[in-house]
Amino acid sequence: MRVRGSAVLIENKKVALIKRIKNGVSYYVFPGGGMLKDETPKKAAKREVYEELGIDIDVKECIAEIDFNGKQFFFLGDIVGGTFGTGQGEEFSDESKGIYLPIWVDIDDLPFIDVKPNEVAEKIKTLFK
Repeated sequence: MRVRGSAVLIENKKVALIKRIKNGVSYYVFPGGGMLKDETPKKAAKREVYEELGIDIDVKECIAEIDFNGKQFFFLGDIVGGTFGTGQGEEFSDESKGIYLPIWVDIDDLPFIDVKPNEVAEKIKTLFK
């Protein structure tokens, strides 16, 4: 299993997520992905957010370390540039990976949607009440 770096981006009581639709099933994930050679989880989170969302972030502290399909690190981040929703990563052009939709979700709505991993959604609710 790969080590992954992901970002938790909060603005105006909303969290940035990617709605995934694959084989007729919808769920939500945090932007992020696997580390490249010689990359740290923090650097992977920054790169993946740019690829998936089209934005530059300042990566802050790690708020969660989860064993979910491998070791995943979740970092708070602040948007410092770019335009949300303009990502050009390979997942947007590879139809076999399903549909990727960058969206903002109200923190209060997290209990009502299928967020993976749920432990991070729970942590966000406690941090940003």
